[in-house]
Amino acid sequence: MRKVFKKIQDKSDLQRYRRRLVIRKTISGTAVRPRICPVKSNKHLSVQLIDDVTGSTIVAVNTFGKNGLAGARNNKEGAKAVGKKLAEAMKSKNISTAVFDRAGYKYTGVIAALVDSVRENGIQV
Repeated sequence: MRKVFKKIQDKSDLQRYRRRLVIRKTISGTAVRPRICPVKSNKHLSVQLIDDVTGSTIVAVNTFGKNGLAGARNNKEGAKAVGKKLAEAMKSKNISTAVFDRAGYKYTGVIAALVDSVRENGIQV
């Protein structure tokens, strides 16, 4: 992961960034067991399935854009829809296990709903 060289002014952003660095020291994805990495904004949610060995994204699911889920937003219902779509895409690529990288976010609310939805749809996380 690339480090930020400028000073982060917002205290909560700095805390999330520091948590993210600690997490990424230990978690790495492979082609057999890729890394699930979420990105949250105030309105939308995006999730990528990443192979760190080759440095490529295997699958990406968003709540916005041309291929985004219609009507889904950054809430628990939207997270469940994104998790279900991600699990379907993983099954189509014959991937049954993954590692979850919470990207510095706390494991509550939308992030927990996302992972629970992926687990409910048959993927081992």
